[in-house]
Amino acid sequence: MSGRGRVLRRREIGTLAAGAVAVGALPALRIPSASAADASTFVSGFGLPLNLDPHQVYDVPMQSMMLNAYDNLYRYQGDPPKIVPWLAESHTVSDDGLDWEFKLRPGLKFHDGSPLTAEDVVYSFRRVLALALAPAGAFLKILKPENVTAPDPLVVRFKLETSYAPFFAAIPSISIVNPRVIKANEKDGDWGKTFLASDGAGSGAYRIVPAGYRPLEYLDMEINESHFLGWKDNPKPVRKIAYRPTKESSTRLLALLNGSLDCTDTNLPADQVAQINESKIAYVQKDVVMRTFVIRMNNTKPPFDNLNARRCFAHAFNYMGFITDILGGYATRDPYPMPEDLWGIPKDAKGYDYDLKKAKEYMAKAIAEGAPMKRPIELHVQSENEQSVQGAQLFQSDLAQIGINLKVVGSIWSTLTTAAAKPDTTPDMWVHWVSTYFVDPENWVGQMYDSQFHGTWKASAYYKNPEVDTLLRKARALVKQEERAPLYQEAIRKIMADSPDIWIYNSMQLQGLNKRVKGRRFCTVGQGAEMRWITLDG
Repeated sequence: MSGRGRVLRRREIGTLAAGAVAVGALPALRIPSASAADASTFVSGFGLPLNLDPHQVYDVPMQSMMLNAYDNLYRYQGDPPKIVPWLAESHTVSDDGLDWEFKLRPGLKFHDGSPLTAEDVVYSFRRVLALALAPAGAFLKILKPENVTAPDPLVVRFKLETSYAPFFAAIPSISIVNPRVIKANEKDGDWGKTFLASDGAGSGAYRIVPAGYRPLEYLDMEINESHFLGWKDNPKPVRKIAYRPTKESSTRLLALLNGSLDCTDTNLPADQVAQINESKIAYVQKDVVMRTFVIRMNNTKPPFDNLNARRCFAHAFNYMGFITDILGGYATRDPYPMPEDLWGIPKDAKGYDYDLKKAKEYMAKAIAEGAPMKRPIELHVQSENEQSVQGAQLFQSDLAQIGINLKVVGSIWSTLTTAAAKPDTTPDMWVHWVSTYFVDPENWVGQMYDSQFHGTWKASAYYKNPEVDTLLRKARALVKQEERAPLYQEAIRKIMADSPDIWIYNSMQLQGLNKRVKGRRFCTVGQGAEMRWITLDG
């Protein structure tokens, strides 16, 4: 069967292989006490991060929380995103790219009223390096704790071990935390990990309400009247944010349409768009985001340690059927391992197309080379996300046509990222998105396919090619984009030839919003979750 093969409809996908998805344990839904009828409270359907510590967790749910509760030296704003001064008012860098100096605004304060100074920035970066968790990836190899210093209360100095072009682009990923609050709650030198996992120590436009948090179930925040930016640009801001995530998309839809939610998350199923737009109370906001949808293959596990096996799977996914029929066209085919509109893409590189005839040919080659193509293959999905499940079930149907037994296994994001820390616990395959944590090829190919990042969820294909390692490391050590771009292009050509993963689309974000929500500003970093600009009519 070629690329013109049968496309399953959404209704068929929903009922395909009934019982194939084993849904992992999820917290029980808490009935929201907040109401969107309250003119001062924004009730958000955004998901919550695994915990509230921005130095332990860094994913899209964390971005939606930290952009409101914490501040950064610089921050991404606008669409397309631009990096702008935030806590820092300016910076300088040496010609060799090794020495960076940031000058802070005067008069900055944390939520508890204590001054925010350069020493607090030093502590924050040293804490990130010491914990060596999610947001540390961009800094661990190029920055030592002792080389973050504060020569003046308003000056922070960084001395890098080697020139690292993405350094400035990654600066907004680090939240500045209050060491006095954290140190008072440390246990056995844990850098306050337990405390900050369920509390706050920031300076952002909103503060976490005491006792207003239950992991993965709800979070309450209130306005910080003393935020350094002030509120002149928005004299009627949201005064409270009530995060009320729900597991089921049907529950989110009902809550939006009955007025108890002001927004859904940003993975709205395409088949709910018309119903929402036809309602009197809500509409669907569409935004193109730099966010790629990927099926990972664990390159250390047979059959995925075989190139022909990986190419077989790459040709067996019905890319356009998924995009046009299941997603309603609300995405663009992206055959590259990073967003197609980012610099560094080799436009001459050809992606994999849907062609079951080619898939069978590669399957035969893989079997001849000893790859165990007939063993059951597990594809783990995020059960709470319909796209994740629907894409997996479509894949399951097509693979069955060429004799491959794909089992779809339900899970949740936190479980999958934890499992991805080791190759032997990483699933055969798993589905996820790579969002814009910072705007640089390093955010995608750099951290996904350089083998030094093995052990992180981004590098969970456990792909290794010494030539690619060399190209990516050379590219990140250069400063000028015109010198870096050809290196990324060559690295991507080699990565695509090796087919370590299956790259499917670049996202169009669909989010249901109550019509009373005004003033929303969208940025692909954080996916429009920053609240300080929003007002609520009525």
